[in-house]
Amino acid sequence: MIRPRVGLALSGGAARGIAHIGVLRALEENAIPIDAIAGASAGALVGGMYAAGLSVAQLAAMARQFRWRHMGRPSCSRLGLHSNARMEKFLRAQLPVTRFEDLRIPFAALATDLQSGTAVVLRDRGDLTFAIRASNCLPAFYVPVRDPEGRLLVDGGLVANLPISYTRDLGADIVIAVDVGADGAKFMDRPHTALGVLTLVFVAVERIVSQQQAPDADLIITPKVGHIRWDQTRRAEELMKIGYEVGLESIESIKRLIEQHPLNRSHVASFA
Repeated sequence: MIRPRVGLALSGGAARGIAHIGVLRALEENAIPIDAIAGASAGALVGGMYAAGLSVAQLAAMARQFRWRHMGRPSCSRLGLHSNARMEKFLRAQLPVTRFEDLRIPFAALATDLQSGTAVVLRDRGDLTFAIRASNCLPAFYVPVRDPEGRLLVDGGLVANLPISYTRDLGADIVIAVDVGADGAKFMDRPHTALGVLTLVFVAVERIVSQQQAPDADLIITPKVGHIRWDQTRRAEELMKIGYEVGLESIESIKRLIEQHPLNRSHVASFA
């Protein structure tokens, strides 16, 4: 039997990205194969760690302990309030492999070239920890990172928040997208500060960018996490539960996609 390759496109969403772990758990428990992953921002963080070999249980344990201090510290640079260089050190201490060449699952991290405004796809070769860091470099808040080609890179969610086409470029025949930003910002009625205005601007940008690629997905999973702020890492358990439950709701649809795909010559998929 020849089965189609299944890929995941994981969106950005800061702390809300913890919900991706719950979705991964639901897929694993139901023997849904994962043959490729592309992620932006928080999706690159979770997807990259999973592709490197961390189990769902290990990811969940990390999520429960994760705090923003693991990611960055104040910076003296004029280009951002903080540096996220600490993130690379954190990842190197956690990951079994740190090179794209050694990943167990093909993976791509999306970043944005600050000067050209175009997507930068980090995949195949090079330092995984740098790629994840670049994809999570929220402009103004974090200092942009410079790659070996001299480009200034910032958060991939600005241009490819739901990286569906990039998942197909990794060889996926079926793409399941997980959009943790689709539920909006229900915790905020109206902005009362400049930071609140900036938050809603990012929400609008992410939605526009995600909607541009959404029609190309075979299935989109949308955890209902709009009531949780992007900085609330302490709600990891709740976020993973929401992701797990919506992941379970999608299992039958995913199985049908696999069974009915033209590459599945027998039209019968076996699930443990």
